[in-house]
Amino acid sequence: MIEIPLGKQTDYPEQYSPALLYRVNRSINRKLIGITDKLPFSGFDHWRAYELSWLDSRGMPVVKMADILVPCDSEFLIESKSMKLYFNSLNQHRFDSDEQAIHTIRNDLDQVAGAVVEIVLNDCVWSRDAQISSPQFTVLLDTLLIDNLVYDPACNLLEVDFASSVEEVFFCNLFRSRCPITAQPDWGSVIIRYHGPAIDHKSLLRYIISYRQHSGFHENCVEQIFTDICNVCSPAVLDVSINFLRRGGIEINPFRTLAAQSEMRVLPRFLRQ
Repeated sequence: MIEIPLGKQTDYPEQYSPALLYRVNRSINRKLIGITDKLPFSGFDHWRAYELSWLDSRGMPVVKMADILVPCDSEFLIESKSMKLYFNSLNQHRFDSDEQAIHTIRNDLDQVAGAVVEIVLNDCVWSRDAQISSPQFTVLLDTLLIDNLVYDPACNLLEVDFASSVEEVFFCNLFRSRCPITAQPDWGSVIIRYHGPAIDHKSLLRYIISYRQHSGFHENCVEQIFTDICNVCSPAVLDVSINFLRRGGIEINPFRTLAAQSEMRVLPRFLRQ
């Protein structure tokens, strides 16, 4: 990933340039957590772009938000800074219609991701679909008091009671990891829904906090959490997602599930986002 644009000083583009988009082969980081063949999950990456603008045929600015859904079985993930630079390259580009703009953007992202990407444009006004949601959970981990904290994630931090089976939804705002290129902090809210052997609540919080100094892309952090819980707990049902805070006008919300298939959908937006 030596050519990755993240962490390098770059000029903001003045002309439309899809060549700015940079892709990273998902298999590189998946091999590090033991995923080398068939994916043990389905899911998608939900990107929410807040700073999307171009010119109409008269030269008037058009300003939109966009929900972008990338399937997790795409060969490549799209590097976030390159996405920002690409969107900025549209600022002075003219489109005859919103339909032409979305067709162009979708085609460019399809080519880079190696899969069909879904895009929904949104007006920058308050609407029901854009409202801030309250997370739905049964256990809030934030209020637990724990000690013996470590900052190197490992599945052996998780403690499980195999004598009992439960169905729970965990929510935690205490997640922090670091960008593997720039070391900048990435903040997020974790949601874990599972049905299976009971996970000790404090051990799960200790595990989540252990990512605080961990270097990993958003998507890879979610996949490592998912894989570790699967390996330790063997749940019948498991969904893992993290709603990350935006950086550069873009937020990424990866979602992974044990279900054989997962319909791509826009994930809720929480207050801190």
